[in-house]
Amino acid sequence: MNREEARAAFPVLERAAYLNAGSFGPLARTTVAAMQERLQRDLEEGRSGGSFMDGATAVRDGIRERLAALIAVPQGNLALTTSTTRGCNIAIAGLRLQPGDEVVTTDSEHFGLVGPLHTSRATVRVARILDRSPEETYDVIAAEIGSRTRLVALSHVNWLTGHRLPLEQLRENFDVPLLVDGAQSVGAIPVDASAYDFYTVSGQKWLCGPDTTGALFVRDPEALEVATPSYFAQAEYEPEGRYTPREGAARFDSDWLPPASLAGLTAAVDAAPAWRYEAAEEMSARCRALLLEAVVAAKCSCRFCVSIRREIRDVFGARHRQEKPGGEPFAAKNPAARQGGFDHTAIVAVHQVMNELWRLRRSFGCVEHVAKRLGK
Repeated sequence: MNREEARAAFPVLERAAYLNAGSFGPLARTTVAAMQERLQRDLEEGRSGGSFMDGATAVRDGIRERLAALIAVPQGNLALTTSTTRGCNIAIAGLRLQPGDEVVTTDSEHFGLVGPLHTSRATVRVARILDRSPEETYDVIAAEIGSRTRLVALSHVNWLTGHRLPLEQLRENFDVPLLVDGAQSVGAIPVDASAYDFYTVSGQKWLCGPDTTGALFVRDPEALEVATPSYFAQAEYEPEGRYTPREGAARFDSDWLPPASLAGLTAAVDAAPAWRYEAAEEMSARCRALLLEAVVAAKCSCRFCVSIRREIRDVFGARHRQEKPGGEPFAAKNPAARQGGFDHTAIVAVHQVMNELWRLRRSFGCVEHVAKRLGK
């Protein structure tokens, strides 16, 4: 499958540049076809009996195997969930944190992570990294970790800036459980979650799967309590509710997940081309360079353009102020701009720009101007 064929699989791309995969990724024809096939089977054959349950079990086992391979962890250590938020809740509730315990997070996390932290009864220490450079992030987070820290909980890729957080350094230098929100990483960049204690997966974002799908990696299932058991938590149970947990992380599986949704996610994972990460990296660098060039060349004094110019000045120095319309493109003269300035992930450019658009959403006039230049 080449790039043209890959794009052709997503009908929405025929009419739009889809920039919101960080919330819901677009659906491919093969994904929807797999869902429709499963629903048609349920329509015609019913949703009961041995055949139905065997099929539902098979699709659960199949997607568990695929997602485990995708993030380089054993299949037995992966629970199926409805979302990253659900995965965070499972991990945090299972730790049974107490008053006096401390958890460390950052000021750039999604509520799906910080909400469960807030209700954990532990003291939440917040590392203020939003206005810091990627090079400063590790020291800021490390400064919040102390003798009472029971958990460090943060994203792999920051959903506000697109920066990758220093997970490997934290793992290497601190003997404390690490919960990683993988909502903006899995499907966007290569992931090896095996070194971390907990790692969440969102199926509907960069994997371009159906909504209400996800997963949670648990490195040591025996060490985490099943705080909110679903039917899938037990291998067998007594009338009073006492039960024998299932083997491995399957004991943390969320409630019944629609087989049609799991079939769609399976199709989405199977269809992802091997070259996707490299292509996303190249496109991210190209889009960022074009955006910088367009904003620098624009003679616009709205808040959006002024803010972006300020970012350019802070990141790349003052050279851009000497650029003149018709001169050599800014990206051509500034290697940092060509390389994207920050980490090469599929979401750096999109997230930085979308964040600015959200904060400055009343300035859409100039955004249209920039979009025209980007389309050249």
